[in-house]
Amino acid sequence: MAAAKLKIRLDELLVERGLAESRNQAKSFILAGKVFSNENRLEKVGKIVDYDVPLVIKGKDHVWVSRGGVKIDYAISYFGFDIGERVCLDLGASTGGFTHVLIERGAKKVYAVDVGYGQLDWKIRNSAEVIVLERTNARFLTSTEIPEPISFLCCDASFISLTKILPNGMGLVDSGGVLLALVKPQFELDRELVGKNGIVKDSSKHQLVCEKIYDWLDSFPNWSPIGIIESPIKGAKGNTEFFIAASKL
Repeated sequence: MAAAKLKIRLDELLVERGLAESRNQAKSFILAGKVFSNENRLEKVGKIVDYDVPLVIKGKDHVWVSRGGVKIDYAISYFGFDIGERVCLDLGASTGGFTHVLIERGAKKVYAVDVGYGQLDWKIRNSAEVIVLERTNARFLTSTEIPEPISFLCCDASFISLTKILPNGMGLVDSGGVLLALVKPQFELDRELVGKNGIVKDSSKHQLVCEKIYDWLDSFPNWSPIGIIESPIKGAKGNTEFFIAASKL
């Protein structure tokens, strides 16, 4: 007997996928008729949907398939990374915002890895440059799944520390390659240090997390941190996020 599919409210799923900044914004998208699944408009805010239902926002205020694209596009420009002809690995690909940016910036190939299934935008899924690796846990990646050297590694993961999800992917990066990872304080701090509803407002805690990840990368064999910047837009529930960049020696 097949296991029942996980269910979730539509507005909550939009936030979790990074398609909306908050449930209020998700509600506004739904009521404005901007939320679609397989060309079907979804118009009920509290509609219960399958966790892996394909979703897209039409008429967005940016060109990317999710808000993640806005974040990484800014960070790539800030650090001056050239993506052209690189073989890339995107951990926590989800809807495909990071992957979308990499394609548009000239990536030769992008391995889009996610432990979930069915979230990747149709356009990204069918791009010739994208290798889709769904139902794949990034913690256990090997050269079996990624059979060629990676020159650009990026990560946008939730409910797990970067120190746990990155090591195997970092081991697949060739000398001279770079890393750009989204740092989410709510998933790096001990539970008792995270505020109500999973929100971290204290700037001293932000600094603590950034220092923790920087020092971890600095101690990782053959890797050197480049710098940390604040993300240009907030994450889910309004959390402040950061990008850390590093290079493989």
